[in-house]
Amino acid sequence: MNLDILKETFAVFVRAHGMDRHFRRFGIDMFLNTPNKDVPQSIAENLATASMTDPAVLLNQLNSRADGLTEQESEDIRAKVGPNEVGHEKPMSWWVHLWQCYKNPFNLLLTILAAVSYYTEDMKATIVIGTMVVLSTLMRFIQESRSNTAADKLKEMVSNTATVSRHDVVEDIAAEAQRYFDIRLHPKGAKRVEVPIKELVPGDIVQLSAGDMIPADLRLLTAKDLFISQAAMTGESLPVEKFIEHRGEPTTNPLELENLCFMGTNVVSGSATAVVVTTGQRTYFGALAERVTATDRTPTAFQSGVNKVSWLLIRFMFVMTPIVFFINGFTKGDWVEAFLFGLSIAVGLTPEMLPMIVTSTLAKGAVALSRKKVIVKRLDAIQNFGAMDVLCTDKTGTLTQDKIFLERHTDILGEPNDEVMQYAYLNSYYQTGLKNLLDVAVLEHAELQREMSIASVYRKVDEIPFDFQRRRMSVVVSEREDHHELICKGAVEEIVSICTHARNNGEIVPFTPELLAEIRETTASLNAEGLRVVAVAAKDLPPTKEVYSVADESDLVLIGYIAFLDPPKESTKPALAALRDHGVTVKILTGDNELVTAKICRQVGLEVDGMMLGSQVEKMSDAELSEIVDKTTVFAKLSPTHKERIVRVLHDKGHVVGFMGDGINDAPALRAADIGISVDTAVDIAKEAADLILLEKSLMVLEEGVLEGRKTFANMLKYIKITASSNFGNVFSVLVASAFLPFLPMLPLHLLVQNLLYDVSQISIPFDNVDKEFLEKPQRWNPGEIGRFMVYFGPISSIFDISTYALMWFVFGANSVDHQTLFQSGWFIEGLLSQTLIVHMIRTKRIPFLQSRASWPLMGMTIVIMAIGILLPMSPLASYFKLEALPLSYFPWLVVILLAYGGLIQWMKGWYDRRYGWQ
Repeated sequence: MNLDILKETFAVFVRAHGMDRHFRRFGIDMFLNTPNKDVPQSIAENLATASMTDPAVLLNQLNSRADGLTEQESEDIRAKVGPNEVGHEKPMSWWVHLWQCYKNPFNLLLTILAAVSYYTEDMKATIVIGTMVVLSTLMRFIQESRSNTAADKLKEMVSNTATVSRHDVVEDIAAEAQRYFDIRLHPKGAKRVEVPIKELVPGDIVQLSAGDMIPADLRLLTAKDLFISQAAMTGESLPVEKFIEHRGEPTTNPLELENLCFMGTNVVSGSATAVVVTTGQRTYFGALAERVTATDRTPTAFQSGVNKVSWLLIRFMFVMTPIVFFINGFTKGDWVEAFLFGLSIAVGLTPEMLPMIVTSTLAKGAVALSRKKVIVKRLDAIQNFGAMDVLCTDKTGTLTQDKIFLERHTDILGEPNDEVMQYAYLNSYYQTGLKNLLDVAVLEHAELQREMSIASVYRKVDEIPFDFQRRRMSVVVSEREDHHELICKGAVEEIVSICTHARNNGEIVPFTPELLAEIRETTASLNAEGLRVVAVAAKDLPPTKEVYSVADESDLVLIGYIAFLDPPKESTKPALAALRDHGVTVKILTGDNELVTAKICRQVGLEVDGMMLGSQVEKMSDAELSEIVDKTTVFAKLSPTHKERIVRVLHDKGHVVGFMGDGINDAPALRAADIGISVDTAVDIAKEAADLILLEKSLMVLEEGVLEGRKTFANMLKYIKITASSNFGNVFSVLVASAFLPFLPMLPLHLLVQNLLYDVSQISIPFDNVDKEFLEKPQRWNPGEIGRFMVYFGPISSIFDISTYALMWFVFGANSVDHQTLFQSGWFIEGLLSQTLIVHMIRTKRIPFLQSRASWPLMGMTIVIMAIGILLPMSPLASYFKLEALPLSYFPWLVVILLAYGGLIQWMKGWYDRRYGWQ
C-alpha cells in the first residue's frame, strides 16, 4: 500500500468514528480534509456504472422493481451476499477473542517467566505461574463474552433501521387474474416496513428523510431538496445537495457523483427514494474500512490512565527485580536460587489481574445500567459517565414531558382563529419529511376537533422540506386546479422575515412598523406563558408549475399562530436537585425561544444564572465564549453548530461534558461531547453518535446512571490503589530481608502461591459496595494520585513485615538456615493475611467492618483465602509446599500485628484525607 492510500484510508476511518475532533484539538489537521479517491477499481467502476445507468435498467439488473423486493426475494439475496455489515462491525471469532484477552503486557511477561522457570526445571513455579495466566485470561474472556452477549441483546433494542418498500405479491396475482380470467382484484400495493440496516440487500428500495443514516451505497430514484452530510467521507463540513441525475462534469471519483449516496453519511434535510446498489464490504466505505480495521480508536483519558499505571508498575518491577537478584546472589552465594527468587518477585509485582478487573467492573456496570434503562454502546463510556461534571441537554422531552399539546390557534393579534388551524393541519398532514412532536400535536388536535376532512378536498403538489438554517417548511396544495396554495409554518422570526402582509380581521393588510410591534408583543406574551409559538403563513400562486423551491417562500401573508404547551415532568425538579447534589451542573442548550425556556426552568427549579442567544454566540470568539460559558445556564435559539461549539469550549476548559439530545441538530454536539447520550426514539444519526442510549428520556434515569458510573470507577480504583501500594510495600520488605537474613525470607514457590491466592481474592472487587460520599462528586482519573498513594501507604506494610521477621527470629528462634522453613511459614501467613485485609482497609476511608462493610462476595472471598493461608502450613500439603506447622503461640502475636497494622493504616487514612483528600 503506498503512502497516499494509507493516508486517505486512515483519514476516512478517523472521520467515520468521530475521531477527527481529537486530532484537531491538538492542531493536527493531517490529511483529514482530503477526499478519498483510492478504492478497489471494481467498486469504483460499479458505482460509476450504477450512476450512469437508466433507473429502470438498473432495477432490472438488480432483479428489483420500483416498489421493491418481496420478503422472500430479500431473504434469498441475503443468503447469497451476506449481511450488510462492514469488517470492523463483525464480532470476533472465539479464538481471536481469546487471543485478545491473553495478549496484554502482564500475561506476556508472566509467560516469559513461566518459560524461564520451565527451563530451570522449577516445575512447581511453572505450574503456579501458568495457573495465573490461565486464570487471568479465562476470567477476562468469560466476563467479556458475557458482557458482549448482553450488550448485543441490548443494542438490538435500539438498532438503527431503514424504511424499505416491500412488493405486494398480491399485485402479481391480480395482474395474472386480470390477464387470464378478466377478474379485477384490488391489492393494497407496496407497503413500507422498518428493517434492521444489516438486513438490507442490493435491490431494496429505501425511503430517506431528514435524520436517516445512509444504510448502504444507494442510487437515487427520486429526490426532493435532498442534502447529505458527507463529512465522514470527505471532511467537507457543508452538506451536499443530491439529485436523481449527475449534473456535474464527468468524473471517475464516486464521491463526486451527485446521484449516489454512501454508507456512513447521513441525511441533513429533504427526502428521497433510492435503490440499494451495494452492501457491506462491497460498499465504498466498506472497502476502505477493510484496510484499516486494525486501527484502534484514540485511547480515552481512562484508558490512558490505566496504561500509565500499568507501565509504572512494570517499570518498577524491571528496576527492583535485578536489585533483589543481586543482593540475594551476593549475600547468599546461591545465584540459581537468587535468580528464581528474583523471578518470583517479578511475578509478585505484576498486576496480571488488572485487565480482568477492569473488564469485569465495566461489564458489571453496563449490566447494572441496563437495569436502570441505560444501554451502554461503548464500555469505556461508563467511566466518563461517572466523571461528568457538566450536562448539556435540550429542553423538550428532558425537562418537559415530551408530549406536546396544541393549546391555542390564534390570529396575528392573539384572538382564537379556526382558519389558522386548517392551514397548520394541511401543512403537517402533507409533509413527508421529519415529522416532529409539533406536527403530531397538530394532527392529533385536528382529529379531536374532527377537522381532518379538509385534507380530502386538497391535492398535494409539492413540498419544501424543513432545515435548521431556514427553521421552516412549506407544502404546496391545490383545492381547485385554478390556483396553488403555498402554506408555510416555522419559527416566528423566520416566517415574519418572508412575509410582506398579514391577515387581520379577515382583511389582508401590509406590514407596518406598528403592526410588527403588535405581532412581537403578541408572540412575546404567549411565550411568557410558557407556550411555544409557531407562525403560519400562506400565499396563492398560479398553477403554472409542479416543482417549488425555497425561492418561492417570499411575499407571504401571515395568517396567525399555533401555540403549544410542553408541560414539565413531575420528576424533573427532584432529578435536577439530585444532579446538583452530586456535583453535576445542568445547562440547557435549545433551539427554542428564550422566554419559553426561562419559564420552564422556573417551573422545574433550575436557577438561571445567565442566558445567551445563538445570535450572541455567533458573534463571539472562542476566547470570549470561554469567559462566559461557565456563568450561563441557558443557551436559546441555537443552531447545531452553536451547540457543538459550546460543548467543545466547555471541554477545553477542563470539564467532562455530557450532551443529551435526540435530533439531527444534536448529532454534532453528541460527537463533540466526552459522553454522548441519546434515547431509543432518537433519529438514526443521533443514536449512531451517542455513547449511551436511554430507554427512558428522563433526567432521573440519567442521575441513576451517573451514580452507577461512579460506582464502577470506584471499584476499579480500589484494585489499582490496593495492588500498587501492596506491591510497593512488599519490595521494601524483601529488600530488607535479602540484605540481613542468611536465607531467603520466602522461597520462590511461597511467593508465587501467595500471589495466586491474593489474585483470587481480588476477583470479587467489581461487586463491592461503594461509600456514599464517593458518589457525591464527579470522579476523575488521576494517575499522579496513584503514585503518591503508593508511596505513602506501601511502606506501612513493610513495618509489620519486619516486625514479623523479628518475631520469628527472636521469639520463635527461626534464626538459622536449619529453621528457615519455620521463618518462611510465619511470614507466608502474615504476608497473605495482611495483603488480604488491606483490601478492606483501603476500600474505604471509614472504619472498615463497622462504618463501611464490603459486599458479601468480597467478604466471603476474603474469609476463604485467609482460611487457606492459615491451614496450608498446618495441612498434610505443607511439606509439598515446603512449609511447616506453626506453634499455637504464634497466632496471638499474629492478631496483635494485624490489629496494629490496621490501626496504623486507619490513622494514615485520616491524615492523608485531611492533606490530599480521599479519592
